[in-house]
Amino acid sequence: MLDMLEELAAATAGDLPCAAATIVRASGSVPRPVGTTMLISGTGRVHGSLSGGCVEAAVVALAEDVLADGCPRLESFGYSDTDAFAVGLSCGGTLDVFIAPVLPGWIPSVPAAGTPCALIRRIDDGAGARPVFIEDPAGTAATPAGLLSTHGPALAALLGTDPARAAARLAPLLASGRTGVVELRGGQRGSASGGPDCDGGSTVLFLESRLAPPRLVLIGANDFSAALARQGRLLGYRVTICDARPLFTTPDRFPDAHQVRVQRPADYLRDEAVAGRLDARTVVCVLSHDARFDVPALTEALRLDLAYVGAMGSRRTHDARMAALRKSGLTGVELAKLHSPIGLDIGAATPEETAVSVFAEIVAARSGAAASGQPLGAVSGPIHPVNRLHAS
Repeated sequence: MLDMLEELAAATAGDLPCAAATIVRASGSVPRPVGTTMLISGTGRVHGSLSGGCVEAAVVALAEDVLADGCPRLESFGYSDTDAFAVGLSCGGTLDVFIAPVLPGWIPSVPAAGTPCALIRRIDDGAGARPVFIEDPAGTAATPAGLLSTHGPALAALLGTDPARAAARLAPLLASGRTGVVELRGGQRGSASGGPDCDGGSTVLFLESRLAPPRLVLIGANDFSAALARQGRLLGYRVTICDARPLFTTPDRFPDAHQVRVQRPADYLRDEAVAGRLDARTVVCVLSHDARFDVPALTEALRLDLAYVGAMGSRRTHDARMAALRKSGLTGVELAKLHSPIGLDIGAATPEETAVSVFAEIVAARSGAAASGQPLGAVSGPIHPVNRLHAS
């Protein structure tokens, strides 16, 4: 659902038969994360991709069977040792793909882009039941009581039984915006909606979450900020440019930014933090080359729980900046969070190349221990591990 919600809504609004194939479990080296969905229409039109080409043909064939008999399938794809070109993942990972008909009324309406939401589906023999669609899950369904209060009847219809036990398992995932499988042992058999009687077992739910876009705050109104704004928007960030100089900080200079703010950067970060609009997925890049703004802004940013804080400048600038930050009272733990000089060493020179360098480091930092920052040919292990960035 992460990038498929609008397509799902369009499919459920029309009369054209359609099936949705969703990755519900993944292990080893896999190219796409759990929650990735591909739609297959009755006319053979395909939207989206599950694996970059490894298993799509087999999934389409299974979707045709699903559309023919109305019975969902849960299929596992892995590597074939005897024939690397057999149906499966030549990269060595394993995917469990759930393929089911898309039924009218699945999603009543599509919220505005960036609105947090969630979809709860059954992926067992009750898969014909109407999914539960939740807007603002962190606000309305973050506790079992809240989930039951706002969506109890819909959840009961999905389960065909008392939803209290399911709510206790689902609410923590909804609160944190996670995607994954919840299995309820001893669940009822048979379709809760009176749909096709397909074989199955315990009640198994698949929760898909769509979070609000992570934020990218760029301090300094210059060409490097413009290049990073373009790259950030492409990668799905909500981009803010902040600078205290009104002459340079204008929307027409930064058409790719969602927000252009004229304010002292330290004050802006402080205000946003107090308002709760900065979180553990937020990225802050200080690019202003002016210690009057850099040091106060970094002092604010490094005291917050953010995904990444980086600062541009030469090594001499970095040494002087670190000395000033120590004087501002930052601890060694806080200073260790700073990425400076910003970016990875790829020989970047232009603002556009620098944006690639910076975002390479951002992606690596957000991926945590899953990323080494080294050339893939120089390291061992899975190329596409399940990492912190994909999970968020």
